Amino acid sequence: MTTAAAPVARMRVTGGGLASDIRAARVVWRRELLRFFRNRLRLVASLAQPVLFLFVLGTGLASLIPSSSGVNFRTFMFPGILAMTVLFTALFSAISIVWDREFGFLREMLVAPVRRGAIVVGKSAGGASTAVIQGAVMLVFAGVVGVPYSPRLLLVLLGEMALLAFALTAFGVLLASRMTQIESFQAVMQFLVMPMFFLSGAMFPAAGLPAWLAVLTRLDPLAYAVDPMRRAIFANVSAPAQLSQRLNPGMTWFSWHLPIALELGLVAVGAVGALLLAIWQFSKTE
Repeated sequence: MTTAAAPVARMRVTGGGLASDIRAARVVWRRELLRFFRNRLRLVASLAQPVLFLFVLGTGLASLIPSSSGVNFRTFMFPGILAMTVLFTALFSAISIVWDREFGFLREMLVAPVRRGAIVVGKSAGGASTAVIQGAVMLVFAGVVGVPYSPRLLLVLLGEMALLAFALTAFGVLLASRMTQIESFQAVMQFLVMPMFFLSGAMFPAAGLPAWLAVLTRLDPLAYAVDPMRRAIFANVSAPAQLSQRLNPGMTWFSWHLPIALELGLVAVGAVGALLLAIWQFSKTE
């Protein structure tokens, strides 16, 4: 008497393919968005500092521009405030990597049957998405500070913020890839964030600076994102030619005015470079 063999269930081996990497990156990206939207206090608190800078400091410095010029100083500050919002949100979003490492969740992700680069891409895309959302919220105040609600202008600003957000998030992920304590990451961020912000030309025009400050401004990668946003805004507001030249001189290298495409290209190259270095760092993580 023979017995029929029990049917053997088919085993599906996952991982190693492009589809699995895309799925993993999408899951990590979605996880970052869920964490962001569930923490409503973070959403509100992260907007407090840009709003204070724009309406308190901007109003206090408004006397630097004659009221008859038709341009408010807050109009000049607005692209810098957008960059500030993206800067803080994008860089500090990478703190989740250090948090996951401390609690062991990162190790579980690293042993998943997907390329580690997919995790880095998902983290970078998630942090960049939250930063762009924060920047989009700040765009609501555009009309209050004299920036027109032009659909084309708003789309240009969103695109430039998205590029900057991805570059900054990838840089933050690169820094966080080797850090094991949240306190260390926060200390490094505080050391980098404020100099990057103040040297970017967000608070003062880039023309007529002392030589040492002009050099530092041109070495600041954030300056190459603030300038295209400011040039886009000043192309859509009415300002006297002399005042516009003083407030919106553009970025120069040895008296050569950089085109906007080159400035954004430099930001894109920095984003790709930071992303590749972050992937390389994660490939060595045990």
